[in-house]
Parts: sequence; C-alpha cells; structure tokens
Amino acid sequence: MSEVKDRLAALREEMRKYHVDIYIVPSSDCHESEYVSVHFRAREYITGFTGSAGTAVVTMEEAGLWTDGRYFLQAEAQLKGSGIRLYRMGEPGVPPLEEYVESQLGQGKCLGFDGRVMAASKALEFDRMVRKHGASLMEREDLIDRIWPDRPAIPDTQVFLLEECYSGESVDGKLERVRRAMEEQQVDIHVLASLCDIAWLLNLRGGDIPCVPVTLSFLTLTQEDCVWYVRPSVVTEEIRTYLAKRRVRIKEYDEIYRDLEGLSVDTRVLLDRRNVNDRLLRSLPESADIIDRPNPTELMKAVKNETEIRNIREAHRKESIAFTRFLYRLKTGAADLTELSAAEYLDARRAEQEHCLGQSFAPICAYGPHGAVVHYSATEETNVPILRESFLLVDAGGHYLEGTTDTTRTIAMEPLKMEQKRMYTAVLRANLRLAYAKFLKGATGYSLDVLCREPLWQLGVDFKHGTGHGVGYLLNVHEGPNAFRPRIPEEETPVELQPGMVTTDEPGVYIAGEYGIRLENELLCVEGPLGAYGQFLEFEILTLIPFDRDAILPEEMNQEELQWLNAYHRRVYEAVGPYLPEEEREWLRECTEIIR
Repeated sequence: MSEVKDRLAALREEMRKYHVDIYIVPSSDCHESEYVSVHFRAREYITGFTGSAGTAVVTMEEAGLWTDGRYFLQAEAQLKGSGIRLYRMGEPGVPPLEEYVESQLGQGKCLGFDGRVMAASKALEFDRMVRKHGASLMEREDLIDRIWPDRPAIPDTQVFLLEECYSGESVDGKLERVRRAMEEQQVDIHVLASLCDIAWLLNLRGGDIPCVPVTLSFLTLTQEDCVWYVRPSVVTEEIRTYLAKRRVRIKEYDEIYRDLEGLSVDTRVLLDRRNVNDRLLRSLPESADIIDRPNPTELMKAVKNETEIRNIREAHRKESIAFTRFLYRLKTGAADLTELSAAEYLDARRAEQEHCLGQSFAPICAYGPHGAVVHYSATEETNVPILRESFLLVDAGGHYLEGTTDTTRTIAMEPLKMEQKRMYTAVLRANLRLAYAKFLKGATGYSLDVLCREPLWQLGVDFKHGTGHGVGYLLNVHEGPNAFRPRIPEEETPVELQPGMVTTDEPGVYIAGEYGIRLENELLCVEGPLGAYGQFLEFEILTLIPFDRDAILPEEMNQEELQWLNAYHRRVYEAVGPYLPEEEREWLRECTEIIR
C-alpha cells in the first residue's frame, strides 16, 4: 500500500502543475473496452484494485473508488491501508460517482481526465457539470502516464483472418448490411470505435487484449469508402491484400482524429457515445449532426448465423469434454491440487482440443470462502489447497475457432452441511427454470429474469450481478445487447430476445466468509411452436457438463424440475461420454444417472 500512497502523492503533484482539483481515472482504453491491455490499466496502477470494473476519483484531500457488487469483497481487501475509500455502487447511502464529483465542483475549480479513455457519454455529463458550476475542464492530458515510469507497451500481435467457414458471412456482405442501415438512418458516415464490432465486421481477430482476440483500431464507413485505422506493425501483407480486394483502406491509428476534424460542417455522423471516446467526439466539427444510436453491428453480431451456430455447438462439445475431465480429476483425487494448479489442469485439458486458442477470460477457481468473492482471481499470495470439504467454484471458458465458451460449476468437495445443499439445489432450480423457459416473441431478458431469481428469493437470498450476458463469437465473452437482468439501466433500451442469440444463465449465492455457489450454462435462443397467441421461443442448452449430484437435495425439487435435470444429464452423457477414456466415461455415467 505504500506504493499506492506514493503514486497518489505523485499524481497530486501533477494535478497541482496543471491546476486540476479533481482527476478521474476510468478503467477503459480508447475504445471503452471491458477488458484492457496492461498498458491501459491506469486505474489499477493508481489504486491497487485489480478488478475489471471501477472508476477512481482523486482530489487534493481524498481518493475514492466506485465499483459494483461483483467486486465489493475484492476491492475492500485490495484497498485496505491505501487511504482510498470504497464506494459500493447501488448500496443505500452511497452517492453515485457523478453526484460526488459535482459536490466537489465550484467556481474556478478544474476537473480533469484523459479524454481518450473517457466515454463520450460520460464526458458530456461532466461537461454539463463544469458549465453549471462555473468550473473548467482539462481533458487533453494523461496525468497517470507522467507518473508511470515503466508503463507496459501496447503489444504488437499480428491480426489473423477468420475464414468464412467460421464466420459464416463475407466482409462484403457485412459491409452491405451496415451501409443499408446507414441509408435507412440517412447518415453520411459511421464512426466505429468498438473493437469487437470492428473485428466482426472485417472478419479479423488479433491479440492486443488478453483473452479478447481483437486489435486496437478505429473504423469509418461511408457508402463509398471504408477506412481502418490501425498500427501498421500488426497488419501482414496478406491481410493488406485481403482488405484491398474488399475496398478497405488502411491508415495510421491516430489519423482518425485529424480525419474527423476535416469532415464537412453539416455531415450527419452515426456513432454510439457509449463506446466512442471523448477525444473522438471533440474532433468532429461543432456543427456536425450527430446521430447517437447503438452501432448497427451490435445487434447483427449478437444474432449468430447458421454457420456460427453449428460451430458454437462444436466449441461447446470440446469445452464440455475438457471440463468434464477436469471434474473427474477433482472428484476422484484432488488431494494435491491448489486453486492455481487446478486451473492449470483445466487449461491443459482444454489445450488438448483441436482449434483451441486459449482462455476466454482469466479463470475463477475459488475454494471455500474465496467462492463468495464473485470475481475472485487466485494469485500466488492468495492460492490455497483444495481440501476435501466445502465447495470449489470454477468459472472458466475458452476460445476456439468454432466460438467462445463460458461455464461455471460449483463442486462439492464434501462433506457439505444441509444448508449448503439447500442453497446449491436452489441455484440449480434457478438455472433450470430459466433454461427451460418458453416465452412469446417480443420478450426481453428483463422479462425472464424473475424466473431465475424466484427460487432464491423464496429462501431470502439474491445475487448482486446480472443473471446472464451475451457471448461473442471468438470475441469478448461478454457481449450485448442481449442479457438477463432484474433492472434496466437508464442508458439502455431493452432488446427483445431473438433466435440466434447466445446468452448465459448463471444464478448464484454468495455467503461472505464461507462459500459461493454459481451454476452457469450458455443458452441459444431458438424458435418454439407457432400458436394462436403468436410465435413462441425457447432455449437450447449449449453447455453439456454435469451438475454435482453430491450437492443436490432431490426432495426440494418438483417433478418437472427433476425431469429437466434428468433430460439434461442424458444429453450430457450422450454428447460427452463417447470422447472420454473408459474409466472417466463410467464415472460420467454414474454422475448422470436418473435422480428420482
């Protein structure tokens, strides 16, 4: 913590030089990415908090970190002794970050941040605050960079082509679809900063962000032209030729700011302020007509095509084999495993699968009390042995050429208390109720969320994270706009669930200091029967990994829920069993036997 205190002191010295009274440090990069390369982890550098979500605010007198319920326990531990106050977002009596910043502003005060890593939508809020209070704004300087002497460089990993046998659609076809959407909205140019949208549109993948195969770049699109702004060092001649044939021009990464400044004053610009940075927005002519809407590519890439769906099923077959072999190791001989070595064992089994490209996120392998930390990540300092008692929670996933996976299983290392079994059974019931839901076309994930939470609410418990998120195709494991959530954020418009969307189903229970339980499958939205009341939709469960019989109380499940569980386990055995060694196959057969 002494390092964090020294860094805060150094930052405040820079703030004095630039006459800045309040400095905001978000978690993002220049593209508002959820996960960022180590070069952009400025908030982690200044606070010591390693979670993926959070914003730091530093004044001359105090410093605070705002983060959500997934990270309360982790942030509390990592901020201890730093002098940085934890603001638990959404909790009673905790001021929102914007409210706190406004309370610190006054006549003559200066608010600062690096406009390249601040979302334009957030920057506009701060701009209004500054004007309202007669303060000023400094958004052109990265003060963290001035105090970070050994700041890591941005990686120079070359991009690669995702061929149509995996993507299912040509670049020409995707560009045509986006241009049609632009024509419908009567815009002249579309500015894209979202890395996953750009990667999807160009059928390219990269390696600039750990676990997210994308490349730092921007893109502009008109009816006649497409320009990809990227570092030349990551583009091979093969890719240059490939893009040139599709009339995609390549320019230097930073040239986009100058090109936007040169647009005609009356240009109609389509962009999404949520993932366009403040510097990009300020580069546009003041009189430009800005159409602030979600990128058309967001919904296009969320609805997987037939080729992608076929591939995704194959990716899950592979991941399910690896994960089931991992479960066998845990249940039949985990005496020598720790959190870290268990995660390594799972990685090794995944790496045996053809076309595996690595992890889709840093795995969570959390034993006992660590399982209550929703986004716990084991380190050499926190690593503990896995004992033959309590729960082990494992949340992990992989990238394959055939798609991206995300799975959580909670394993009974035995013996369990009755309360633990009751909680596990409630989480299992919650998972199954959502997975086997049937609903009319037009429903959103917010409509269905209650199905999953009700079995937990009956026990007086809940979980402080979304029930499910969309999953990208060899992109970010977290993808919108589809999701299962209990509340609609103010800045979002709910999107109806559509066939082809893949969304996770991951209810949980977290008892601080004791254990955590989460059970996660991926669900593919598919068409159900067409009836007198309209088109019904339902889900196909993509994940095929057994639940832990040792933690289930069948007497607390109704007959329909038991039928669902038995039907699911039958599918698991049929899909995974043939690919296991004989001893492991026999173990899986026993794990998936009918429960009455």
